[in-house]
Amino acid sequence: MIGRLSSYLGRVLGYGAILLMVLLVAFDLGQIEIDPALWWFTAAWYLAAFVYAVFKGEMFVYVTKRLLEAGFVIWVIATLTFLMLRFLPGGPFDAEKQLPPEIKANIEAKYGLDKPLPEQYLNYLVGLTKGDLGESYKYLGRPVSKMIGETLPVSFQLGFYSMLLAFVIGIPLGVFAASKHNTLLDNGLMILAISGVALPSFIIGPLLVMVFSFGIPFAGLQGALPPALWESPIYYILPVVTLGLRPAAIIARMTRSSMLDVIQADFVRTARAKGVAAQVVLYKHVLKNSLIPVLTISGPLIAGVLSGSFVVEIVFGVPGMGKHLVQSVTNRDYPLILGLTLVFSAMLIVANLIVDLLYTVVDPRIKLS
Repeated sequence: MIGRLSSYLGRVLGYGAILLMVLLVAFDLGQIEIDPALWWFTAAWYLAAFVYAVFKGEMFVYVTKRLLEAGFVIWVIATLTFLMLRFLPGGPFDAEKQLPPEIKANIEAKYGLDKPLPEQYLNYLVGLTKGDLGESYKYLGRPVSKMIGETLPVSFQLGFYSMLLAFVIGIPLGVFAASKHNTLLDNGLMILAISGVALPSFIIGPLLVMVFSFGIPFAGLQGALPPALWESPIYYILPVVTLGLRPAAIIARMTRSSMLDVIQADFVRTARAKGVAAQVVLYKHVLKNSLIPVLTISGPLIAGVLSGSFVVEIVFGVPGMGKHLVQSVTNRDYPLILGLTLVFSAMLIVANLIVDLLYTVVDPRIKLS
């Protein structure tokens, strides 16, 4: 009885999480304002689903260990970034026009840069534990946490939709190519996939703008899509396609390769010998057992999307964190560089943890301990 209730609860949490995700995406694409209560409800639901998955899969020790490791990794990243910024030549207030010494000393005193390095480091760690990332040196009076809070949703949207596009395109193309192995369609799809992997986003982006926005009339598509900004769903198309094409190509190739390996397995031959329909064998048996390698590369792909989003945001004028990161490095804005580095590191760590937990969903035989 308890086992049935637990299984039922797991289905409710799982299907509810998918439904909430679809609902939020539909609201966003439909430009419907999302009530903050819905965001809090969604966060609580996903937290409940995460806790259930951890205890159901007996992964409490594993997850606790990973979270402690994540805290240590973030501390190492914060420390190394802090030290690198302090030891690199130049400073945040070194400009082409030299400031008078007394003015520069007052500015450094305001931001605590006149204190010994160990004291600066200790003050930074204390502020970090309180959630205080400091104030930007170039955007006067603006807390770094507020700047990140304003731009993080846009960068998250861009990355989320790009990865969603990559999976929606990559997995079906990989399945289709594997089902047509050694045919003209298979070879053609793999040539396209290799091209998608080879072409960098800073080339794909301008080409898409030239074709779909201006410059090159092509089948009446000139001016069909806006070339920049992030004002409505139609503005999402070019940046998302630019950022999502490369991971989609990689996923397609990995799905095809993995499926071709699984097709040769004994249980597939047994299913075919029993007269199971080819489509059922392909999608129910082969595809599910081919997703482990796809999940494995999802972590590095997310890292690639996070790093590639800087270029895409600059090319398309997307008001995300990429612009601040590039400008903060140029301006030697220490608090902003440190804050953005920690945010991107935390996002990558969380993404890799989620990928590891999804192993047990795809293949229940896998036990994380």
